[in-house]
Amino acid sequence: METLAELFEHTLKDVYYAENAIAKALPKVSKTVKNAELKKAVDHHLEETKGQIKALEKVFKTIGVKPEGVKCDATDGLLKEAEGLMEEGKGVALDAGMLAACQAVEHYEIARYGSLREWAKVLGNEEAHVALSEILDQEKAANNKLTNLAVTSINK
Repeated sequence: METLAELFEHTLKDVYYAENAIAKALPKVSKTVKNAELKKAVDHHLEETKGQIKALEKVFKTIGVKPEGVKCDATDGLLKEAEGLMEEGKGVALDAGMLAACQAVEHYEIARYGSLREWAKVLGNEEAHVALSEILDQEKAANNKLTNLAVTSINK
């Protein structure tokens, strides 16, 4: 990669892979957690994630590239860590650990979408800028919801 446009395309493929991997992982997270509000938040974010995948496919169209993912070691590592927590966690530690694992994923996504959004703006791709801004707002809202759950109930 030498240009911002190439970096944008590569990172777009990275988050596309990540969102698809997350969409596959969230149903298991939902089945594993015990707290009803956390389960509801996970289920809601699964539906958002499916919409984000569709939005990313539209962003791919704006640059004339077929939607496809490239392996994202960061997401794979975060999901592997969550898998370990699902196997080892019990009681309060299970929900608290899963919430923290979900937030780690959200923080990664926030970082990626923030960069992509700004690169779209610099590249003059207004349609991508708007779509990526909407996804970024959803990720920030999901993180805020998780933080609120942690503070008000899960970590008590």
